[in-house]
Amino acid sequence: MKKENVPQDMSSLGKITKEVCYATDSSGKYVKELSAGWEVKINALDVAWDDIQGRIARAKEQVLNKAASPLLFFMEYRLMDVGILSDYTGFWKWQIKRHLKPAVFNDLPEKKLKKYAEAFNVTVEDLKTMTVHED
Repeated sequence: MKKENVPQDMSSLGKITKEVCYATDSSGKYVKELSAGWEVKINALDVAWDDIQGRIARAKEQVLNKAASPLLFFMEYRLMDVGILSDYTGFWKWQIKRHLKPAVFNDLPEKKLKKYAEAFNVTVEDLKTMTVHED
């Protein structure tokens, strides 16, 4: 692709960051060129974010229906899985899976709740109530 044809379709990330693309200049040499976005990629990212928002909503519903603990909501919200949360907290994966049960979560000591709250960058109260404060 020629340097002047590098896509510049503005995405939600376009104001924050740009992507490096390789294009050819007028003499045919490859050069780096910044792109604000590309419509096809923007559409793909929008679909992915819609999926993530759906997962967060389903997790919240499960917590409200007492089928899961608030850990599930925050794991989805922070794009974490059991392995990542284990790395952040130091808890074994099997412990986290057990803590995903509401009855077990409700009996967790303050010290463990604080570890989870720190991993999700919220307070213990916010963890218990699924309260999210925009960063």
